[in-house]
Formats: sequence, C-alpha cells, structure tokens
Amino acid sequence: MEKSLPKVTVIGMSYNDLPHLKQSAATILQQDYENLEYVVVDGGSTDGSVEFLAKVEEKMKDRPGGTMKWVSEPDKGLYHALDKGIAMCTGDIIGIMNERFANTHVLSDMVDIIQREGTDGVHGAMDYIDEKGRVVRRWRMGKGNLNTGWMAAHPTMYLKKEVFEAYGDYKIDYRIAADYEFMIRILKDGKVRLSYLPQVQVHMFHGASSTSTGNIGGYMGSLKELYRALRENDMPHPAWTAFRRTLITLYQFVPGKR
Repeated sequence: MEKSLPKVTVIGMSYNDLPHLKQSAATILQQDYENLEYVVVDGGSTDGSVEFLAKVEEKMKDRPGGTMKWVSEPDKGLYHALDKGIAMCTGDIIGIMNERFANTHVLSDMVDIIQREGTDGVHGAMDYIDEKGRVVRRWRMGKGNLNTGWMAAHPTMYLKKEVFEAYGDYKIDYRIAADYEFMIRILKDGKVRLSYLPQVQVHMFHGASSTSTGNIGGYMGSLKELYRALRENDMPHPAWTAFRRTLITLYQFVPGKR
C-alpha cells in the first residue's frame, strides 16, 4: 500500500434491510482502492444484519489497508445515524454509501480527480435502479448553479474531512432534505470546490433515498423542506429555486418506468 494514498471512509446506514446491506457491502469489498475504512451505523436491526456486519469486519481485515467500525443501536433517524457515522470516521476523504458502486474503481477515480484538480471533493453521475436492476431514473447534473435548482447526487459526493469540520453536521430536524440543506450550506459561498465525474458512479436503490415516497407526488411534498433549506441559508428566490429543483427531479425519470 502506498503511504501517499489518503484514507477514504465510506459510511453506511442500515436498519432491518439486510438484502440491500449485503449488496452495498459487496461492492465496497470489491473496490480496488487500498486505504479504505468502512463505517456502518445500524439502527438496532433484528434481521441478521448484526451477524452479517461481524463477518464483513473480518473480511475488511484481509484487505490491504482495510479497516471497519460499526455500531448497532437505536437512533433518531437517517440523518442522526449519518452524523454518528461521521463522528466515527478517521478518513481524509468521507462519503456516504447505502447503495451499490457502479464498478470496482469508483473510489480510485474519485481520489485521483480530487488530487489532480486540487478540489475539496467530488461528485458524479448516478442511476436509480429497481429491484430487478433496471434503471428508472438518471441523475446527470454536471456542474451547475444552486440558484437554478442544481444539486449534486448526494450518494456520489465525497468530501475532504476538513469540509465537515468547517461546516458542521447534517441537521436532524429535517425529515427529507437534510442532504440538500447541507450541500447548500457548504457550496453557497463558493469556497468548497467540487470535481465532477460524468461516468455513473453509483446505482441507487429506488425508494431508498431521503426524497423517495413511492410516487411522484412525494417529490412535490418535499417542496416545504427544500424551501426551508434555501431560506435558512439566505439563498435568493427560495420558492422559485425549490420549484425548479422539483421539476429537475421529475425530469430525471426514465419514460415508462415511473
């Protein structure tokens, strides 16, 4: 293992969702990046997840530079679990992954572009998939402006530890849009710079995201929190931006797959 490789921490959260946990862990174990820490915050599962995590911990020990930390206990929801995971991290670069990596070199590519471009983090393209592996929604944001409703694909966003130290945790009083609020908070002043990978980095389980409620109407229901996030961060024209953000989300669906 090259000592110059920064440590990457991948955070996973789970609660009685063993099938998806197994898929996520498998793609993390398959990554070719060597200096890797896997942190899992489980909400006190009773479906065999705890026993599975103990096995994954042993497999991580067999990887060059591989380490794992995990905890299984009740929490106050997704964003509280995420904040707990961040507190457990020792990595130089931190990201969240409850889904599947699209290939074995996602983390290597992310670290490479951050180092080449001298940025504070990275994000990329993402596909939402159903239980049969079919793509139902495509996220291709590229680089953009927050005022237009642009938003990086949160499961593809990996940031240097210093960003979390400077801007704080996710706000647990948000039910749906704490990831959106966090991104606005760190990006609005232009000090945090992100690289972009146009290739698909993550296959996300459709219905597992913070904004998923099982139908298109659910995305309209997220407008209230999107508006609140924009207002709290003093963004101009919050109502219009939140509306545009919702339209962008609806436009991402693959025709015939809604």
